Amino acid sequence: MAEDRLNIVSVGGTFDVMHKGHWFLLEETFKVGDIAIVGVTTDEFVATMKKHHKVDCYDKRLSDVKKFLEERGFLERAEIVPISDPFGPTIDSDDIEGIIVSEETEATAEVINQKRVERGKKPLLLFVITMVLADDGKPISSTRVRRQEVDRYGHLIG
Repeated sequence: MAEDRLNIVSVGGTFDVMHKGHWFLLEETFKVGDIAIVGVTTDEFVATMKKHHKVDCYDKRLSDVKKFLEERGFLERAEIVPISDPFGPTIDSDDIEGIIVSEETEATAEVINQKRVERGKKPLLLFVITMVLADDGKPISSTRVRRQEVDRYGHLIG
């Protein structure tokens, strides 16, 4: 294990239209853990999220995540898993030590820890990553990229 890193951490998301916020979240994940379980939401789970825009299919999103991890040299340290609920493997795993979330999903991480404690497991260490802001000071999101408000780097369009 590298100095000051946990052995196994978890991160999850839809990872639709990969953008600077996703890149930062994943890069920070591999600073925290030697191995990362990267959950990518299934199409069925995405359908329950009531998104107000199209979301790329699981295979496309999975391919984009793999490509990013490969480009950054993280792929060999990643275990990519499909997740069909907000918790993925985090509630039951005895191996995961920490979870990396954005400010937007911190509440879900707290629920995960409540469920772990109820099951007699140690809570996960929480690492809350600041949302990456676009040039207008608002968070970059897949929704904003799809609406063509900002590009993947957070630059305003139009």
